[in-house]
Amino acid sequence: MKESWSSLDTFEPNFRPLVVIELAKSTKEETREWLTRRIADKKANGGAQLLVKPLITENGDQNIYLVGASHFRLLLGAETVGLVKECTDNSMRTFTYSSRKTFKDFVDDNHSFLTMAECQYIIKHELENLRAKDEKIIPGYPQAKLYPGKSIVRRLLTNGILVQIFPLHDQEELKKLRHTWYGRVKIGYQPLDEIRCYFGETIALYFGFLEYFTFALIPMAVIGIPYYVFAWEDYDKYVMFATFNLLWSTVILEVWKRLCAVMTYRWGTLLMKRQFEEPRPGFHGVLGVNPVTGREEPVYSSIKRQLRIYLVSLPFVCLCLYFSLYVMMIYFDLEQWALDYHKENESNFSSLMLFVPSIIYAVVIEIMNRIYRYAAEFLTSWENHRLESSYQNHLILKVLVFNFLNCFASLFYIAFVLFDMKLLRQSLATLLITSQILNQFAEAFLPYWLQKRHKKRMKKKMYSQKTDTDLSLVEQVNLEKEMGTYFGTFDDYLELFLQFGYVSLFSCVYPLAAVFAVLNNITEIYSDALKMCRVYKRPFAEPTANIGVWQLAFETMSVISVVTNCILIGMSPQVNALFPDSKMDLILTVAFVEHMLLAMKFVMAFVIPDKPRDIQIKLARLEFESLEALKQQ
Repeated sequence: MKESWSSLDTFEPNFRPLVVIELAKSTKEETREWLTRRIADKKANGGAQLLVKPLITENGDQNIYLVGASHFRLLLGAETVGLVKECTDNSMRTFTYSSRKTFKDFVDDNHSFLTMAECQYIIKHELENLRAKDEKIIPGYPQAKLYPGKSIVRRLLTNGILVQIFPLHDQEELKKLRHTWYGRVKIGYQPLDEIRCYFGETIALYFGFLEYFTFALIPMAVIGIPYYVFAWEDYDKYVMFATFNLLWSTVILEVWKRLCAVMTYRWGTLLMKRQFEEPRPGFHGVLGVNPVTGREEPVYSSIKRQLRIYLVSLPFVCLCLYFSLYVMMIYFDLEQWALDYHKENESNFSSLMLFVPSIIYAVVIEIMNRIYRYAAEFLTSWENHRLESSYQNHLILKVLVFNFLNCFASLFYIAFVLFDMKLLRQSLATLLITSQILNQFAEAFLPYWLQKRHKKRMKKKMYSQKTDTDLSLVEQVNLEKEMGTYFGTFDDYLELFLQFGYVSLFSCVYPLAAVFAVLNNITEIYSDALKMCRVYKRPFAEPTANIGVWQLAFETMSVISVVTNCILIGMSPQVNALFPDSKMDLILTVAFVEHMLLAMKFVMAFVIPDKPRDIQIKLARLEFESLEALKQQ
């Protein structure tokens, strides 16, 4: 018998706060009462049927609310969002409340069947799907219009009434995770399953990819060390290294897809059905009717959006690219000045001055990348994309194009215009090492230091107050609401993407690139783990089956690396010696080899299955059982 929402008892003797809602301090009392009533109301009445409790501080403010849910409510929510769990027969199936007894480790009084991250994801889903019924406005705010089917939470966010919603940390579980993850220096695998249980699949997949990419770099690093030692100035020998680079960049991405499928099947997200995507909070337009859902929602002309993209965004991006190239030419002028200065003085100081232009340029590149990122976010938001996925794809495209040109244009210019392999090696080494140091400082150590200072101030302030509420909970909420917000894995994948470019495009000229990449990634694992556990608010779990558009970005970079390495091989004195009379024959031969390698790369991508055989069989069996069940109905 299917459990109905109306028969569900929302009473929970031991209230467990899972999610925090912070309203603006100026929020009117009638707005607070209306929102909490809608959150606690039954599903049949259009509510979320969750448990909500105000967090009252010493000064009497009630702008912070704790949200939880009864065990049965969470189980029904797990069915609604389509969570996939392991059954007693070791298969993975979509959870349903009616068949709950068939799932592994399920007991009626076992509240650990769902992880805390899954519970918080369910609550977030229910809050986001809390929709207006008969309300025309938000009570207390006549200018904040509502219409049937509009997400209440999204409207509160866009009107500044709702400040933030974030999941609470579990201090005991976090302590255990910190100890096993980065609490001690060890050589071994990360606890990816524990990371997934605590932070969700998106975060766990990033750390899984970071770990895999680090291990994949080790062969390149092992080959690069003796190559660096014994062939420092002998560029004739980089042919073999470039050839190995071609195969390496293709194989590691294909193997990753298989490993990703194994992990996401074990976690259940490989089988999860895609949720219908709602309009993003920043989307605006005139009120209309969605032809798919039949609900009223903002409608914005796609023609207007395309005009904004092609008449404003595209010219702006091109202008930024031109400016990046202009800065690059200034860098080459500085390089020439440093070289002339060294020739005149021939001192230790002048030798050091040779590296100064590259270091300055590396710092300028990082600054330009960050400024452009803000501009790209503003433009993409102004384009008014309806869906979050469309917004993210346009933002990623803008940022990748600029970052690629900004970081690699100088290297291409040195390699294929100046034909200066010594300068290429120096520039690559300086850009790689400087960017790694700056990223580690800006993304981990500086935020950690600022957060530590803020935590000390908050603790001192909290202990000076006398409250009747549990001090540890009040302190935890007040500390966490002031922590930085983790905006997703975008910047982390971008950093790995650029690192992959440095290694795959030109590492045959500077073979230690892979060595520095491995060392950086080892520290990156620890610093990223530190910032996830200590610096940022806990992010909501987001189920995902792969690394998304970044897989395509890395594959595109590997295609470019094939072309780059083939040209570098063709430029080597070894290959040039084979064609002493005709440069055209050399060009045609290099082009032929490059096309053959690209063909081999695509054949390998086709031949190597994205999913292992056993995973394919399990998926096919589930599909067969679903079809049989439909026939019986």
